[in-house]
Amino acid sequence: MRHFHMCFLCFMALTTIFYIFHERPNWDHTASFHPDTGTNAVRHKKNTFHIVAVACGQRAQETLVMIKSAILFNYYQEYLKFIIFTEAPLTEIIKEKLTDWRDTLSQQFEYELLPLKFPNQSEREWKTLFKPCAAQRLFLPSLLKDVDSLLYVDTDILFLSPITDIWKYFGKFNETQIAALAPEHENENIGWYNRFARHPFYGRLGVNSGVMLMNLTRMRQFNWEQHVFPIYKEFKLRITWGDQDIINILFYYHPDKLFIIPCEYNYRPDHCMYMSICNSSHSGIKLIHGNRGYFHSDKQPLFKTVYAAIESYQFSSNVYSDFLLPLRTALNAQPVNESSCGKISGDILLVANSLFGSTY
Repeated sequence: MRHFHMCFLCFMALTTIFYIFHERPNWDHTASFHPDTGTNAVRHKKNTFHIVAVACGQRAQETLVMIKSAILFNYYQEYLKFIIFTEAPLTEIIKEKLTDWRDTLSQQFEYELLPLKFPNQSEREWKTLFKPCAAQRLFLPSLLKDVDSLLYVDTDILFLSPITDIWKYFGKFNETQIAALAPEHENENIGWYNRFARHPFYGRLGVNSGVMLMNLTRMRQFNWEQHVFPIYKEFKLRITWGDQDIINILFYYHPDKLFIIPCEYNYRPDHCMYMSICNSSHSGIKLIHGNRGYFHSDKQPLFKTVYAAIESYQFSSNVYSDFLLPLRTALNAQPVNESSCGKISGDILLVANSLFGSTY
């Protein structure tokens, strides 16, 4: 009887072990509770695309229009996370609108509003380096330690294509590259860095920092910020464009760390106001950059027209009839057609026509 009892206990033990390794429930340890929806967050079923911007001064509305453009062109419904470094009273303005949008677009994006943070010993100096707070981007590797990769954009950037179009360039990095930028110029005759810079800069014509893919993991391994401080100390009296100049100097000394993306991912008035110097006719303009206030100026009305079309679009409306058709009509208006940048209206519409055509 005792022998039978021992055999029975061994059989039960073996059965339990078999169940644990083969029949136990398949718990998904990556799922997390979404505090706003009360459901498992969809972001764990897909990759999260981090988009980071810095907003100060009068940039609240411009920031919101940038975010709206990214959501509008998120055709493949990737999960977006917007991280905005900002200050009062912009925090409440941005929060209120983003909360409304998230209620309308359930589980398509999330956001985080963070306070500005600069090195304590020289906070005011960094904050006023160029445009208010723009230098914040230089410290993203240490401020966002849990983020592997992100897309940094200035607030005066508008998406005219899905984020996957630019994100694919992360996969093209070689083993040394930590970031990607577009050239500052395409033509030496109008280049700023090659004619006026009093400091080293990347390549022949420099790079523009308004759109920047950043592999933060690699940047931390490179000790990015430990390179930034001595550059600023040496060149601070010779730089004109603040953090962009620091980035140019850094990649002058470390060119192997930078990947160059095409100009259609950072299309600016300089590309069309004198002559067309960015060949975007094949793939279309992917991100448009209204630097120097061109989204709010009549100097090149194409830029203001694109901004106004996205600003006035409502998420609850039809994207074809309430965004694409009005944009087509506005781009055909005489002031746009007669301007030098009006010649690239077709490039502006190329991706939108493909995504939001009449069958949408």
